[in-house]
Amino acid sequence: MSTPKGEVGEPAGGVVPEPVELWSAFKRAHELVRTRVVADTAEAAGLSEPDLTILVNLDKAGGALRQSELAASLGWDRTRISHQLTRMGKRGLVARERGDGVTVALTDAGRRTVTAVHPGLEAAVRRHFTDRLSAEEAEMLSSVLRRL
Repeated sequence: MSTPKGEVGEPAGGVVPEPVELWSAFKRAHELVRTRVVADTAEAAGLSEPDLTILVNLDKAGGALRQSELAASLGWDRTRISHQLTRMGKRGLVARERGDGVTVALTDAGRRTVTAVHPGLEAAVRRHFTDRLSAEEAEMLSSVLRRL
């Protein structure tokens, strides 16, 4: 049984995009938004995109995470996260504590940095991404992305 036109599950206009076309559009949109947001925030604050990503994720988690959880949340392998955290540790943004596993925590400098960057990050995300979506589109996109 097919879905009647206009019901949930049917794309606007009733045309289902080809999978590779949809994937290509997703990749293009991701790269454009990512590049613009990073240019507006991370680079302006003297951070790399990985720096920004880690600082924001640690802040969102309350300031600390196990290194393995941080890597998993970012989709990064052990080597990549370890090298990035070493670079950030040398700059005083994060500290690693060994115990039952390795815990990564924001330092005072890391907290100040993420606090200072956050308003610009939020503005850039709004400008280049969420302000271009209706409330319904944002809700639907959020639902789809959580499912993936």
